[in-house]
Amino acid sequence: MIADSSKIYKNVKLGKNVVIEDHCIVGVPPRGAQDGELETVIGDNSVIRAGTIIYAGNKIGSNFQTGNKANIRELNNIGDNVSVGTLSVVEHHVEIEDGVRIHTQVFVPEYTTLKTKCWLGPNVVLTNAMYPMSPNVKDELKGPIIEEGAIVGANSTVLPGVSLGKDSVVGAGSVVTKDVEPSSVVCGNPAKFLKNKSNLPYEDK
Repeated sequence: MIADSSKIYKNVKLGKNVVIEDHCIVGVPPRGAQDGELETVIGDNSVIRAGTIIYAGNKIGSNFQTGNKANIRELNNIGDNVSVGTLSVVEHHVEIEDGVRIHTQVFVPEYTTLKTKCWLGPNVVLTNAMYPMSPNVKDELKGPIIEEGAIVGANSTVLPGVSLGKDSVVGAGSVVTKDVEPSSVVCGNPAKFLKNKSNLPYEDK
């Protein structure tokens, strides 16, 4: 189902049972590209909620969901069972693997990698420019790597090029300035090691 108020550009391939709600724009050509020049794919059973903009050149798997007014720039690879929350922004050239959860108002910059089933809480900000106004900033962009199953709590910031290890946990409101070891829990500004994840009062299912 595609709402009458939505616009679908050329060379957009939609899977089965895709729902595109009101006032969405899908397949927007980025600067320098023509309408239809870049193929855009959205997999089966996906739901694109009202006001979302998806640029051209994205390859998106099945069971994809957005909240309202999500913005997804061009040339990203997005796996199956991924959700991008309301008002979140995913910039271009981002790799998002299966089962990733991006909550409301999250910023994911260029050249970020989000591994399988990692989880970004509301208002998380990932960054990719260590010196934003430097002359060569565009040649030095390096997004974070969030490894499989890692959790980033609400209102946290992760600095450029930082790697969060598999199953690590970042407490809410933290500023992560250096790599985090697998299964570690860190918190604070700057984020520091607190304990191993195995010492948290719950068990992974």
